[in-house]
Amino acid sequence: MTKTLFSRMRSLQWWVLIYMTFGVICDVPAQNASSHEWWKHAIIYEIYPRSFQDSNADGVGDLNGITQRMQYLQDLGVDAIWIAPMYPSPQVDFGYDISDYRNVDPQFGTIADFDRLVSEARKHRVAVIVDMVLNHTSDQHPWFVAAASARANPKHDWYVWSDGKRNANGDIVPPNNWQSVFGGSAWEWVPEVQQFYYHAYYKQQPDLNWRNPQVEKAMFDVMRFWLDRGVAGFRLDSISELFEDPRLRDAPRLEGLNALGNPQLDPGYTTNLPEIHETIRRMRAMVSAYPGDRVLIGEVYFPNIAELDKWYGGARHNEIQLPMDLPLGYLNELDANAFRKRLWEVYTQVHGSTPLLVFDNHDVNRSWDRYGDGVHNAAIAKLIAALLLTSRDTALLYQGQEIGQRTVEPRRIEDVKDPIGKIHWPVYKGRDGERTPMQWDSDDAQSGFSTSPHPWLPVPADYTTVNVRTELADPRSLLNWYKQLISLRRSNAAVRNGRVVMLDKTNANVLSYARVAKDGTAVLVALNMSAQPQSVSFHLSEANIRRSHLTNLMTSPEQDAGSSSVSPVRLAPFGVWIEAVE
Repeated sequence: MTKTLFSRMRSLQWWVLIYMTFGVICDVPAQNASSHEWWKHAIIYEIYPRSFQDSNADGVGDLNGITQRMQYLQDLGVDAIWIAPMYPSPQVDFGYDISDYRNVDPQFGTIADFDRLVSEARKHRVAVIVDMVLNHTSDQHPWFVAAASARANPKHDWYVWSDGKRNANGDIVPPNNWQSVFGGSAWEWVPEVQQFYYHAYYKQQPDLNWRNPQVEKAMFDVMRFWLDRGVAGFRLDSISELFEDPRLRDAPRLEGLNALGNPQLDPGYTTNLPEIHETIRRMRAMVSAYPGDRVLIGEVYFPNIAELDKWYGGARHNEIQLPMDLPLGYLNELDANAFRKRLWEVYTQVHGSTPLLVFDNHDVNRSWDRYGDGVHNAAIAKLIAALLLTSRDTALLYQGQEIGQRTVEPRRIEDVKDPIGKIHWPVYKGRDGERTPMQWDSDDAQSGFSTSPHPWLPVPADYTTVNVRTELADPRSLLNWYKQLISLRRSNAAVRNGRVVMLDKTNANVLSYARVAKDGTAVLVALNMSAQPQSVSFHLSEANIRRSHLTNLMTSPEQDAGSSSVSPVRLAPFGVWIEAVE
């Protein structure tokens, strides 16, 4: 689930444009990471379990399927996997409506299957991170069933309720103008208690009342249940929305309409309220009490870099280790100046915290389509991979990103599985397009995902060429490009944890930077973000680099390995140039 959807996606882009800071030079100290802070340079791979690998021929991916593909994940070079919700759920929002936080939905397997997955992942040196939905439950969760039965029930105050108000006709109406992300009012009437409950998402997803300390205790206990089973941490869904304005005031109107045709509202009364940070600090302390440096990854939305810094805990670094820097990955336009400025902000204004950069996930069209121009998509995909994996960051990949899977939207409303796509067809076709099954091989129409002839979503027709097996056999494929970048990141000290210096800072077409290790070794990266050839020159004195002889590490289009001088560097359209300084 995400508010990069619909109005939040547009608001996020608006915030980025408004708050973009114009910096001139970025010279960032390397992290002084202790050995146990494994997440600081990690590569985290999101798995959407129903679409990764089906092990029992029912057309739906499952936990045993993930276990079967563990060697692939190790060979790719990922440090951790994030598994989207696999808990028991009515599946109104495909698992983000949880009815039991301490079990596994039968379609995905059993608790024993999960334990086996964690054990096998450990053998392959892959950590397991699970999605944790703390903002809301399913309306079929026993807590809400009890809460909706009577006002006197002890669980009633575990959710957000209102008596509503009277309109001019004397009718009882919702207390304010708040909207669900999926359209319509965010309030639902329950006759049994004569009250409305608040739901930021579907009406089947009532929001928990985090102002009630019993809710915090219960949810922290849930997190301990999974920590005790060996998970390396949590991706915290919609975490910035735990608290709402206690006065339930109307949200101010903004100009225009959102993507669903509803009024655009300021999210300040339902998102990122200041009191959330006390809760997150307690959560961090609880998680940090476990051995192994467990990690918190946050799906957060912020209007500027100062707000992002708060999610890290500022100078104290005592909140979320890895809040997602979504504005960078969702700029949706290859603009060297915009990327340079955004990177400069996150490198210099979050008290040295590690950025978590992400271009793809299960809620937005794939970066192949968002950034591609229809002609140079393959080259652009390699450029994005290079930016993601040579930056000073923790890198987040989404399954299929490494082979260039495309967004394939349904053509008919009858084919739509995502409920929001059915509701708003054809204005919005839902999120099926980025959730299609992983493409493993070309042996059959299911591409190795399942032996069922009817997978839950159809495998895209391009599986015959866009698949793991075919790309592994092609040295110039996107998959092998990712593997080479990951290998470089692991083996090269400058790329892994060197400081960053932005170069050629006024170039509107090419983003260039140096990664400089403590021993003075360096790697130069140049990314042509235009459809025209470019020539760039570097002044390495800005990075305190005195040497001027280069050795080719990786280029796109591919060039023969060899040596060259620093200037000038000639780049093909959307070309990538990565060189070691000798």
